[in-house]
Amino acid sequence: MGPKTHKKSVILVLAGHDPSGGAGIQADIEAIASTGCHAATVITSLTVQNTVEFQNAYHQDPDHFRRQIELVLADIEISACKIGLISDLGILAAIENTLLILKEIPVVLDPVISSGTGKKIMTENIRGALCEKLLPFTTVITPNSIEARELTGLDNLDDAASELIKQGCHAVLITGTHENTDKVINTLYVEKEKPLKFEWERLQGNYHGSGCTLSSSIAAHLALGKNTRQAVKEAQDYTWKSLKQGMKLGKGQIHPDRLFRIREKH
Repeated sequence: MGPKTHKKSVILVLAGHDPSGGAGIQADIEAIASTGCHAATVITSLTVQNTVEFQNAYHQDPDHFRRQIELVLADIEISACKIGLISDLGILAAIENTLLILKEIPVVLDPVISSGTGKKIMTENIRGALCEKLLPFTTVITPNSIEARELTGLDNLDDAASELIKQGCHAVLITGTHENTDKVINTLYVEKEKPLKFEWERLQGNYHGSGCTLSSSIAAHLALGKNTRQAVKEAQDYTWKSLKQGMKLGKGQIHPDRLFRIREKH
C-alpha cells in the first residue's frame, strides 16, 4: 500500500525542549496531533528541567536554527506557526525573518517569561524585542496574567491587553490561573470588540505545560480554518480536559494528558 493521498495541515513550531515531556516541543506535538494536524518542529533552546525545578536553557546557534527553518519551508507548506520559548536575541531575529517569509499565515505566540516552576527565563531585553519585532505578525498572543503585566508594565489586565494590541497583534488571550478567583477566568481581547470571558472550573494541583498545550491547540484550530473566537474556545476546552485527566509522573507538577482522546477510543 502506498502513501496516503490526503494531507494534514502543518504547524511550524519554534519552541524549547523540556526533557520531562511536560512542556515545550513535546507538549506542542501532542496538542497539535490531537487536533488532527502535523507539527514541524525547530528547537529554540534545550532546557535543563524536570517537574520540580528549572536550572537552565541553552539556546541553539542562530545560524543553525535559521537553516533548519529554511529547509523545512523549502519542502513543506505551512498552515500556521506557534512560537514558544525564546532565550536569545539571535534566535528572535531569525524568527522575525521567518515570519516575514510566511506573511499571511496565523501566528500564535506563547511568551514564556518564566518556567512553570517559577524560574525566570526571558530577560528584559528579549521581552522588549519580542513586543517590537514579533507582535506585528501575531494573530493571538497567550500570556497568563503575570506575563501580561510583565510584558507591558501595566497592572490592569484590560490596559495590558490594549497595549499589546496597540503594539500590533490581532488578539490577546490572557489566562487567569494565577488570579485569586474561584473559577479560572480567561479573557479574549480583539481590537474594537468587547472582551470575551471564559470561565472554567479551577482544578487542584499545578500543571506542567498548560500554556504550551493551549497555544499549540489554538494554532492547530486556526490552521484548520477556524476564526479566532472558535479556535480559542475549542483550544481551552481541550486544554481543560487534558489537565483534568492529568498524570502525576514526577515529584512535582502534573503532566497534562494531551492524548486523552486516543485513550477514550479504546
